[in-house]
Amino acid sequence: MIKVRNMQTKRNSLVIGRGLLLAAPVLAAQLLLSQTDLGTVSGFSAAQAQEAQPKKEQETRRTPALRNKVYEKLAEAQAAAEAKDMAGAAKILDAMLAGRRDNELNSYELANVYNLYAFIHYSREDYPSALQAYENVIKQPDIPLAMEINTRFTVAQLYFVQERWQDGINALLKWFDMTTTPNANAYVLLAQGYYQLKDYDKALTNINIAIDDFESKGRVPKEQWYNLARFLYAEKNMTAEATATLRELITYYPKKQYWVQLSFMYSEANKEKLQLGAMETAYVQDMLEKDGEYRNMASLFLNAEVPYKASKVLKKGFEEEIVEDNSKNWELYAGALRQAQEVKDAIPAMEKAASKSDSGDLYARLGNIYLDADQNEKAIEAINKGLKRGGVKRPDNANLVLGMAYFNTKQYDNARKAFRAAARDERSKKYATQWMAYMNSELERQRKLAEDI
Repeated sequence: MIKVRNMQTKRNSLVIGRGLLLAAPVLAAQLLLSQTDLGTVSGFSAAQAQEAQPKKEQETRRTPALRNKVYEKLAEAQAAAEAKDMAGAAKILDAMLAGRRDNELNSYELANVYNLYAFIHYSREDYPSALQAYENVIKQPDIPLAMEINTRFTVAQLYFVQERWQDGINALLKWFDMTTTPNANAYVLLAQGYYQLKDYDKALTNINIAIDDFESKGRVPKEQWYNLARFLYAEKNMTAEATATLRELITYYPKKQYWVQLSFMYSEANKEKLQLGAMETAYVQDMLEKDGEYRNMASLFLNAEVPYKASKVLKKGFEEEIVEDNSKNWELYAGALRQAQEVKDAIPAMEKAASKSDSGDLYARLGNIYLDADQNEKAIEAINKGLKRGGVKRPDNANLVLGMAYFNTKQYDNARKAFRAAARDERSKKYATQWMAYMNSELERQRKLAEDI
Protein backbone atom coordinates (compact mmCIF):
# COMPACT_ATOMS: atom_id res chain seq x y z
CA MET A 1 0.00 0.00 0.00
CA ILE A 2 1.41 3.40 -0.98
CA LYS A 3 2.37 5.62 1.94
CA VAL A 4 0.67 9.02 1.80
CA ARG A 5 2.86 11.94 2.72
CA ASN A 6 0.76 15.05 3.45
CA MET A 7 1.53 18.53 1.98
CA GLN A 8 0.26 20.83 -0.81
CA THR A 9 1.62 23.06 -3.63
CA LYS A 10 1.09 26.30 -5.69
CA ARG A 11 2.66 28.53 -8.38
CA ASN A 12 4.27 31.89 -7.61
CA SER A 13 7.12 34.10 -8.77
CA LEU A 14 10.14 31.89 -8.12
CA VAL A 15 12.43 31.50 -11.11
CA ILE A 16 12.32 27.72 -10.96
CA GLY A 17 10.19 25.76 -13.36
CA ARG A 18 8.17 22.63 -13.01
CA GLY A 19 10.78 21.03 -15.24
CA LEU A 20 13.26 21.06 -12.36
CA LEU A 21 10.81 19.40 -10.03
CA LEU A 22 10.01 16.78 -12.63
CA ALA A 23 13.59 16.14 -13.67
CA ALA A 24 14.08 12.42 -14.09
CA PRO A 25 16.04 10.93 -11.19
CA VAL A 26 19.43 9.36 -11.83
CA LEU A 27 18.88 5.63 -11.78
CA ALA A 28 21.49 3.98 -13.93
CA ALA A 29 24.09 3.68 -11.21
CA GLN A 30 21.92 1.37 -9.18
CA LEU A 31 21.51 -0.98 -12.11
CA LEU A 32 25.20 -1.72 -12.49
CA LEU A 33 26.62 -4.90 -11.09
CA SER A 34 29.98 -5.30 -9.47
CA GLN A 35 32.11 -8.40 -9.52
CA THR A 36 31.28 -8.93 -5.87
CA ASP A 37 27.56 -8.80 -6.76
CA LEU A 38 28.13 -11.71 -9.13
CA GLY A 39 29.53 -13.81 -6.34
CA THR A 40 31.28 -16.18 -8.72
CA VAL A 41 34.87 -16.29 -7.52
CA SER A 42 34.40 -17.20 -3.92
CA GLY A 43 33.86 -20.90 -3.42
CA PHE A 44 31.95 -21.19 -6.71
CA SER A 45 28.20 -20.86 -6.40
CA ALA A 46 28.00 -22.79 -3.16
CA ALA A 47 28.51 -19.49 -1.35
CA GLN A 48 25.52 -18.01 -3.15
CA ALA A 49 23.38 -20.96 -2.16
CA GLN A 50 23.63 -19.93 1.47
CA GLU A 51 22.35 -16.37 0.86
CA ALA A 52 18.87 -16.81 -0.57
CA GLN A 53 16.03 -18.43 1.28
CA PRO A 54 13.60 -20.46 -0.87
CA LYS A 55 9.94 -20.50 -0.04
CA LYS A 56 9.10 -23.17 2.52
CA GLU A 57 6.53 -24.88 0.36
CA GLN A 58 9.14 -25.65 -2.30
CA GLU A 59 10.67 -29.11 -2.21
CA THR A 60 14.27 -29.64 -1.22
CA ARG A 61 16.24 -30.73 -4.25
CA ARG A 62 18.64 -33.64 -4.43
CA THR A 63 21.70 -31.99 -5.91
CA PRO A 64 24.44 -34.09 -7.59
CA ALA A 65 27.83 -33.98 -5.90
CA LEU A 66 30.69 -31.83 -7.15
CA ARG A 67 33.33 -34.45 -7.88
CA ASN A 68 36.92 -33.89 -6.84
CA LYS A 69 38.48 -33.92 -10.34
CA VAL A 70 35.93 -31.39 -11.53
CA TYR A 71 36.42 -29.29 -8.43
CA GLU A 72 40.17 -29.16 -9.08
CA LYS A 73 39.65 -27.91 -12.65
CA LEU A 74 37.15 -25.30 -11.48
CA ALA A 75 39.55 -24.22 -8.76
CA GLU A 76 42.30 -23.84 -11.35
CA ALA A 77 40.04 -21.73 -13.57
CA GLN A 78 38.93 -19.65 -10.60
CA ALA A 79 42.54 -18.99 -9.58
CA ALA A 80 43.28 -17.75 -13.08
CA ALA A 81 40.20 -15.50 -13.00
CA GLU A 82 41.21 -14.06 -9.62
CA ALA A 83 44.64 -13.31 -11.13
CA LYS A 84 42.79 -11.49 -13.95
CA ASP A 85 43.96 -14.08 -16.46
CA MET A 86 40.55 -14.33 -18.07
CA ALA A 87 41.90 -15.94 -21.24
CA GLY A 88 43.58 -18.68 -19.19
CA ALA A 89 40.44 -19.24 -17.14
CA ALA A 90 38.30 -19.49 -20.26
CA LYS A 91 40.75 -21.95 -21.84
CA ILE A 92 40.40 -24.30 -18.86
CA LEU A 93 36.61 -24.12 -19.00
CA ASP A 94 36.64 -24.65 -22.77
CA ALA A 95 38.70 -27.81 -22.27
CA MET A 96 36.22 -29.08 -19.66
CA LEU A 97 33.39 -28.82 -22.19
CA ALA A 98 35.26 -29.72 -25.36
CA GLY A 99 34.43 -33.21 -26.68
CA ARG A 100 32.83 -34.26 -23.42
CA ARG A 101 30.66 -37.35 -23.49
CA ASP A 102 27.07 -37.34 -22.29
CA ASN A 103 26.85 -37.25 -18.51
CA GLU A 104 30.57 -36.59 -18.15
CA LEU A 105 29.65 -33.49 -16.14
CA ASN A 106 26.55 -33.58 -13.98
CA SER A 107 24.08 -30.70 -13.80
CA TYR A 108 25.61 -29.10 -10.71
CA GLU A 109 29.10 -29.27 -12.21
CA LEU A 110 27.86 -27.75 -15.46
CA ALA A 111 26.11 -25.01 -13.50
CA ASN A 112 29.40 -24.06 -11.85
CA VAL A 113 31.21 -24.08 -15.19
CA TYR A 114 28.64 -21.72 -16.72
CA ASN A 115 28.68 -19.61 -13.56
CA LEU A 116 32.40 -19.04 -13.92
CA TYR A 117 31.99 -18.40 -17.65
CA ALA A 118 29.48 -15.68 -16.75
CA PHE A 119 31.99 -14.00 -14.48
CA ILE A 120 34.61 -14.00 -17.23
CA HIS A 121 32.18 -12.48 -19.75
CA TYR A 122 31.04 -9.87 -17.27
CA SER A 123 34.63 -8.90 -16.48
CA ARG A 124 35.08 -8.26 -20.19
CA GLU A 125 31.87 -6.19 -20.19
CA ASP A 126 30.35 -8.70 -22.59
CA TYR A 127 26.95 -8.52 -20.96
CA PRO A 128 24.97 -10.49 -23.57
CA SER A 129 27.39 -13.45 -23.23
CA ALA A 130 27.32 -13.16 -19.42
CA LEU A 131 23.53 -13.22 -19.52
CA GLN A 132 23.51 -16.30 -21.76
CA ALA A 133 25.91 -18.08 -19.41
CA TYR A 134 23.70 -17.33 -16.40
CA GLU A 135 20.67 -18.57 -18.28
CA ASN A 136 22.59 -21.78 -18.94
CA VAL A 137 23.08 -22.08 -15.18
CA ILE A 138 19.33 -21.84 -14.62
CA LYS A 139 18.63 -24.45 -17.31
CA GLN A 140 20.51 -27.15 -15.41
CA PRO A 141 18.20 -29.51 -13.48
CA ASP A 142 18.58 -30.28 -9.81
CA ILE A 143 20.93 -27.42 -8.96
CA PRO A 144 20.55 -26.04 -5.43
CA LEU A 145 17.39 -23.99 -5.20
CA ALA A 146 19.21 -21.10 -3.54
CA MET A 147 21.73 -21.09 -6.38
CA GLU A 148 18.89 -20.79 -8.90
CA ILE A 149 17.29 -17.98 -6.90
CA ASN A 150 20.51 -15.96 -6.72
CA THR A 151 21.24 -16.54 -10.40
CA ARG A 152 17.77 -15.40 -11.40
CA PHE A 153 18.34 -12.14 -9.55
CA THR A 154 21.62 -11.63 -11.39
CA VAL A 155 19.88 -12.38 -14.69
CA ALA A 156 17.32 -9.68 -13.92
CA GLN A 157 20.10 -7.19 -13.18
CA LEU A 158 21.85 -7.97 -16.46
CA TYR A 159 18.64 -7.38 -18.38
CA PHE A 160 18.42 -3.96 -16.75
CA VAL A 161 22.06 -3.21 -17.58
CA GLN A 162 21.17 -3.84 -21.23
CA GLU A 163 18.02 -1.70 -20.90
CA ARG A 164 15.79 -4.67 -21.63
CA TRP A 165 13.31 -3.38 -19.10
CA GLN A 166 10.39 -5.75 -19.62
CA ASP A 167 12.66 -8.82 -19.68
CA GLY A 168 14.28 -7.57 -16.49
CA ILE A 169 10.90 -7.09 -14.82
CA ASN A 170 9.76 -10.57 -15.84
CA ALA A 171 12.95 -12.13 -14.52
CA LEU A 172 12.68 -10.18 -11.28
CA LEU A 173 9.04 -11.18 -10.76
CA LYS A 174 10.08 -14.83 -11.19
CA TRP A 175 12.72 -14.25 -8.54
CA PHE A 176 10.14 -12.72 -6.20
CA ASP A 177 8.00 -15.84 -6.65
CA MET A 178 10.87 -18.05 -5.47
CA THR A 179 12.18 -16.20 -2.42
CA THR A 180 10.78 -15.31 0.98
CA THR A 181 13.47 -12.73 1.73
CA PRO A 182 13.24 -9.94 -0.87
CA ASN A 183 15.10 -6.87 0.38
CA ALA A 184 14.50 -3.20 -0.27
CA ASN A 185 17.04 -3.08 -3.10
CA ALA A 186 15.03 -5.64 -5.04
CA TYR A 187 11.91 -3.47 -4.80
CA VAL A 188 13.96 -0.46 -5.91
CA LEU A 189 15.19 -2.39 -8.95
CA LEU A 190 11.63 -3.39 -9.82
CA ALA A 191 10.47 0.22 -9.36
CA GLN A 192 13.18 1.40 -11.72
CA GLY A 193 12.08 -1.08 -14.36
CA TYR A 194 8.47 0.10 -14.16
CA TYR A 195 9.66 3.70 -14.19
CA GLN A 196 11.52 3.10 -17.46
CA LEU A 197 8.32 1.65 -18.96
CA LYS A 198 6.38 4.68 -17.61
CA ASP A 199 4.19 2.45 -15.48
CA TYR A 200 4.27 5.00 -12.69
CA ASP A 201 1.64 3.35 -10.50
CA LYS A 202 3.65 0.14 -10.12
CA ALA A 203 6.91 2.05 -9.88
CA LEU A 204 5.51 4.16 -7.03
CA THR A 205 4.13 1.13 -5.20
CA ASN A 206 7.49 -0.63 -5.25
CA ILE A 207 9.69 2.36 -4.37
CA ASN A 208 7.46 3.08 -1.40
CA ILE A 209 7.75 -0.54 -0.23
CA ALA A 210 11.54 -0.06 -0.24
CA ILE A 211 11.33 3.28 1.59
CA ASP A 212 8.89 1.93 4.17
CA ASP A 213 11.06 -1.13 4.71
CA PHE A 214 14.07 1.01 5.60
CA GLU A 215 12.07 3.43 7.74
CA SER A 216 10.43 0.59 9.68
CA LYS A 217 13.90 -0.66 10.60
CA GLY A 218 15.14 2.75 11.68
CA ARG A 219 17.34 3.08 8.62
CA VAL A 220 17.57 6.12 6.35
CA PRO A 221 16.35 5.39 2.80
CA LYS A 222 18.76 6.34 0.05
CA GLU A 223 18.55 9.79 -1.48
CA GLN A 224 17.83 8.35 -4.95
CA TRP A 225 14.83 6.46 -3.58
CA TYR A 226 13.20 9.60 -2.23
CA ASN A 227 13.95 11.39 -5.50
CA LEU A 228 12.31 8.64 -7.54
CA ALA A 229 9.23 8.70 -5.29
CA ARG A 230 9.06 12.51 -5.50
CA PHE A 231 9.34 12.43 -9.28
CA LEU A 232 6.58 9.83 -9.55
CA TYR A 233 4.27 11.78 -7.22
CA ALA A 234 4.84 14.92 -9.31
CA GLU A 235 4.14 13.04 -12.55
CA LYS A 236 0.86 11.82 -11.07
CA ASN A 237 -0.01 15.35 -9.87
CA MET A 238 0.04 14.15 -6.27
CA THR A 239 1.48 17.46 -5.13
CA ALA A 240 0.84 17.00 -1.42
CA GLU A 241 2.73 13.72 -1.40
CA ALA A 242 5.51 15.15 -3.57
CA THR A 243 5.96 18.01 -1.09
CA ALA A 244 5.99 15.67 1.89
CA THR A 245 8.62 13.48 0.23
CA LEU A 246 10.68 16.60 -0.45
CA ARG A 247 10.50 17.42 3.27
CA GLU A 248 11.82 13.94 4.06
CA LEU A 249 14.67 14.49 1.61
CA ILE A 250 15.58 17.72 3.38
CA THR A 251 15.49 15.98 6.75
CA TYR A 252 18.18 13.50 5.75
CA TYR A 253 19.85 15.20 2.78
CA PRO A 254 19.66 18.99 3.40
CA LYS A 255 20.87 20.29 0.07
CA LYS A 256 20.24 23.69 -1.47
CA GLN A 257 18.28 22.34 -4.42
CA TYR A 258 15.74 20.73 -2.10
CA TRP A 259 15.19 23.91 -0.05
CA VAL A 260 14.70 25.93 -3.25
CA GLN A 261 12.32 23.33 -4.66
CA LEU A 262 10.40 23.16 -1.39
CA SER A 263 9.97 26.93 -1.50
CA PHE A 264 8.54 26.59 -5.00
CA MET A 265 6.15 23.85 -3.89
CA TYR A 266 4.89 26.04 -1.05
CA SER A 267 4.35 28.88 -3.52
CA GLU A 268 2.20 26.54 -5.58
CA ALA A 269 0.12 25.86 -2.48
CA ASN A 270 -0.34 29.56 -1.62
CA LYS A 271 1.68 29.04 1.55
CA GLU A 272 3.66 32.28 1.36
CA LYS A 273 5.10 32.16 4.87
CA LEU A 274 6.35 28.61 4.43
CA GLN A 275 7.64 29.52 0.98
CA LEU A 276 9.64 32.40 2.44
CA GLY A 277 10.83 30.26 5.36
CA ALA A 278 12.19 27.51 3.10
CA MET A 279 14.03 29.95 0.85
CA GLU A 280 15.40 31.94 3.78
CA THR A 281 16.70 28.73 5.35
CA ALA A 282 18.74 28.10 2.22
CA TYR A 283 19.92 31.72 2.24
CA VAL A 284 21.12 31.84 5.86
CA GLN A 285 23.06 28.61 5.25
CA ASP A 286 24.87 30.29 2.33
CA MET A 287 23.33 27.82 -0.11
CA LEU A 288 22.22 30.44 -2.62
CA GLU A 289 24.82 31.10 -5.26
CA LYS A 290 23.04 32.40 -8.36
CA ASP A 291 21.75 35.79 -9.44
CA GLY A 292 18.18 34.51 -9.87
CA GLU A 293 18.17 32.90 -6.43
CA TYR A 294 19.16 36.16 -4.75
CA ARG A 295 16.55 38.08 -6.70
CA ASN A 296 13.92 35.52 -5.73
CA MET A 297 14.90 35.83 -2.09
CA ALA A 298 14.67 39.62 -2.25
CA SER A 299 11.31 39.48 -4.04
CA LEU A 300 9.92 37.15 -1.38
CA PHE A 301 10.96 39.59 1.37
CA LEU A 302 9.34 42.45 -0.58
CA ASN A 303 6.13 40.47 -1.00
CA ALA A 304 6.17 39.80 2.75
CA GLU A 305 6.59 43.55 3.35
CA VAL A 306 10.08 43.18 4.79
CA PRO A 307 11.94 45.55 2.42
CA TYR A 308 14.92 46.06 4.72
CA LYS A 309 15.81 42.34 4.53
CA ALA A 310 15.32 42.45 0.77
CA SER A 311 17.82 45.30 0.51
CA LYS A 312 20.35 43.43 2.68
CA VAL A 313 20.10 40.36 0.45
CA LEU A 314 20.74 42.39 -2.69
CA LYS A 315 23.56 44.37 -1.07
CA LYS A 316 25.29 41.13 -0.14
CA GLY A 317 24.74 39.81 -3.64
CA PHE A 318 26.35 42.87 -5.21
CA GLU A 319 29.28 42.79 -2.78
CA GLU A 320 29.96 39.11 -3.48
CA GLU A 321 29.46 39.64 -7.24
CA ILE A 322 26.63 37.12 -7.34
CA VAL A 323 23.90 39.59 -8.26
CA GLU A 324 24.57 40.87 -11.77
CA ASP A 325 25.58 44.51 -12.20
CA ASN A 326 22.67 45.53 -14.41
CA SER A 327 19.91 48.12 -14.46
CA LYS A 328 17.15 45.72 -13.42
CA ASN A 329 18.93 44.57 -10.27
CA TRP A 330 19.93 48.08 -9.20
CA GLU A 331 16.32 49.15 -9.74
CA LEU A 332 15.15 46.30 -7.47
CA TYR A 333 17.72 47.28 -4.85
CA ALA A 334 16.74 50.95 -4.98
CA GLY A 335 13.07 50.05 -4.67
CA ALA A 336 13.76 47.92 -1.59
CA LEU A 337 15.76 50.72 0.03
CA ARG A 338 13.06 53.26 -0.69
CA GLN A 339 10.35 51.03 0.78
CA ALA A 340 12.56 50.59 3.83
CA GLN A 341 12.71 54.41 4.15
CA GLU A 342 16.43 54.33 3.40
CA VAL A 343 16.09 57.17 0.90
CA LYS A 344 19.69 58.34 1.22
CA ASP A 345 20.98 54.92 0.09
CA ALA A 346 18.22 54.50 -2.48
CA ILE A 347 19.44 57.53 -4.48
CA PRO A 348 22.87 56.16 -5.57
CA ALA A 349 21.27 52.77 -6.27
CA MET A 350 18.66 54.32 -8.58
CA GLU A 351 21.32 56.53 -10.17
CA LYS A 352 23.19 53.36 -11.18
CA ALA A 353 19.98 51.75 -12.39
CA ALA A 354 19.14 54.78 -14.55
CA SER A 355 22.67 55.12 -15.96
CA LYS A 356 22.60 51.48 -17.10
CA SER A 357 19.18 51.76 -18.77
CA ASP A 358 18.38 52.79 -22.33
CA SER A 359 14.94 54.02 -21.27
CA GLY A 360 14.07 57.31 -19.64
CA ASP A 361 11.66 55.68 -17.18
CA LEU A 362 14.24 55.11 -14.45
CA TYR A 363 15.34 58.77 -14.63
CA ALA A 364 11.72 59.76 -14.03
CA ARG A 365 11.61 57.44 -11.02
CA LEU A 366 14.96 58.76 -9.84
CA GLY A 367 13.44 62.23 -9.89
CA ASN A 368 10.72 60.99 -7.56
CA ILE A 369 13.33 59.79 -5.05
CA TYR A 370 15.19 63.11 -5.30
CA LEU A 371 11.92 64.86 -4.46
CA ASP A 372 11.50 62.66 -1.37
CA ALA A 373 14.98 63.74 -0.29
CA ASP A 374 14.18 67.44 -0.88
CA GLN A 375 16.73 67.57 -3.72
CA ASN A 376 14.41 69.51 -6.01
CA GLU A 377 16.94 70.72 -8.57
CA LYS A 378 18.20 67.18 -9.11
CA ALA A 379 14.61 65.99 -9.36
CA ILE A 380 13.92 68.53 -12.12
CA GLU A 381 17.07 67.56 -14.00
CA ALA A 382 16.42 63.79 -13.76
CA ILE A 383 12.75 63.96 -14.80
CA ASN A 384 13.40 66.27 -17.75
CA LYS A 385 16.19 63.95 -18.85
CA GLY A 386 13.85 60.98 -18.64
CA LEU A 387 11.03 62.69 -20.55
CA LYS A 388 13.48 63.82 -23.23
CA ARG A 389 14.95 60.33 -23.60
CA GLY A 390 11.49 58.74 -23.84
CA GLY A 391 10.11 55.41 -22.69
CA VAL A 392 8.60 56.82 -19.48
CA LYS A 393 5.77 54.46 -18.52
CA ARG A 394 3.70 57.09 -16.68
CA PRO A 395 4.57 60.52 -18.11
CA ASP A 396 1.57 61.93 -16.22
CA ASN A 397 3.15 60.90 -12.91
CA ALA A 398 6.50 62.23 -14.04
CA ASN A 399 4.98 65.62 -14.88
CA LEU A 400 3.12 65.68 -11.59
CA VAL A 401 6.37 65.17 -9.66
CA LEU A 402 8.13 67.65 -11.95
CA GLY A 403 5.47 70.24 -11.17
CA MET A 404 5.99 69.72 -7.44
CA ALA A 405 9.76 70.18 -7.81
CA TYR A 406 9.26 73.36 -9.83
CA PHE A 407 6.78 74.62 -7.24
CA ASN A 408 9.26 73.93 -4.41
CA THR A 409 11.89 75.97 -6.25
CA LYS A 410 9.37 78.75 -6.97
CA GLN A 411 9.46 78.19 -10.73
CA TYR A 412 5.72 78.66 -10.95
CA ASP A 413 5.31 79.01 -14.71
CA ASN A 414 7.20 75.78 -15.30
CA ALA A 415 5.22 74.15 -12.52
CA ARG A 416 1.94 75.19 -14.19
CA LYS A 417 3.09 73.74 -17.52
CA ALA A 418 4.04 70.46 -15.85
CA PHE A 419 0.71 70.21 -13.98
CA ARG A 420 -1.25 70.95 -17.15
CA ALA A 421 0.68 68.18 -18.94
CA ALA A 422 -0.12 65.76 -16.11
CA ALA A 423 -3.82 66.77 -16.19
CA ARG A 424 -4.16 65.56 -19.77
CA ASP A 425 -4.16 62.00 -18.40
CA GLU A 426 -7.36 61.11 -16.55
CA ARG A 427 -5.32 59.10 -14.02
CA SER A 428 -3.56 62.24 -12.79
CA LYS A 429 -6.08 64.94 -13.69
CA LYS A 430 -7.57 65.18 -10.18
CA TYR A 431 -4.21 65.56 -8.39
CA ALA A 432 -2.81 67.94 -11.03
CA THR A 433 -5.90 70.14 -10.77
CA GLN A 434 -5.64 70.18 -6.97
CA TRP A 435 -1.97 71.17 -7.19
CA MET A 436 -2.71 74.00 -9.60
CA ALA A 437 -5.50 75.24 -7.31
CA TYR A 438 -3.15 75.06 -4.33
CA MET A 439 -0.41 76.87 -6.27
CA ASN A 440 -2.83 79.61 -7.34
CA SER A 441 -4.05 80.10 -3.77
CA GLU A 442 -0.46 80.22 -2.54
CA LEU A 443 0.45 82.81 -5.16
CA GLU A 444 -2.61 84.86 -4.18
CA ARG A 445 -1.61 84.62 -0.50
CA GLN A 446 1.87 85.80 -1.32
CA ARG A 447 0.49 88.69 -3.40
CA LYS A 448 -1.71 89.88 -0.51
CA LEU A 449 1.17 89.62 1.90
CA ALA A 450 3.25 91.76 -0.43
CA GLU A 451 0.43 94.37 -0.67
CA ASP A 452 0.10 94.51 3.13
CA ILE A 453 3.78 95.20 3.44
